Amino acid sequence: MLQLQSFAFNPFSENTYVVYNEHENAFIIDPGNFSEHETQVLENFISENGLNIKNIILTHAHIDHVLGLQWAYDKFKVPVIMHEAEKEILDRNPMSARQFGFFFKPFEGEIHFISENEILKLDEDELKVYHVPGHSPGHVAYHCENQKFVISGDVLFQGSIGRTDLYKGDHQQLLETIRTKLFTLSDETEVFSGHGNPTTVGFEKNYNPFF
Repeated sequence: MLQLQSFAFNPFSENTYVVYNEHENAFIIDPGNFSEHETQVLENFISENGLNIKNIILTHAHIDHVLGLQWAYDKFKVPVIMHEAEKEILDRNPMSARQFGFFFKPFEGEIHFISENEILKLDEDELKVYHVPGHSPGHVAYHCENQKFVISGDVLFQGSIGRTDLYKGDHQQLLETIRTKLFTLSDETEVFSGHGNPTTVGFEKNYNPFF
């Protein structure tokens, strides 16, 4: 059975997740740790729980979700998993950082590309990949059907949706993505977003003002 630990990191208050099981195997999802303190908090949690990081997986590659990516790759020496359409976004991050007034080195490391309906396995636990573009072109969500939760990144939030005014964002595509992918999940499915508090599919279907 999977357990999920979240951390609100960096000036963008991005949610970094560690998903792990009783065998002490784990994924890091969207490592946004920025300061030395944040990195230490994440590292301490992994160490204190004796976790073996199997992969670093990204919902998408906007800079707030990858500020700790190089550290995580160098520390755990495991491949980064992402959608191929998101590689351009990752490569643009040094330029994005300059716009925010700081330096960001281009990522150097092994990347494995994933696509719609692939299954990521952590022992007997499974996360199904949904391609959910609109906020960014290669955005994906990770759905655990057995435990009824989805890690949605910046697609669906509590009472809101992801921005679409960024590079290659598409408002209509995002709305369609949510309706045809996330809203087809069971109403009790918990939604763990890239920012803010968790919610449920049923709550957002009934009360999200964008729908």
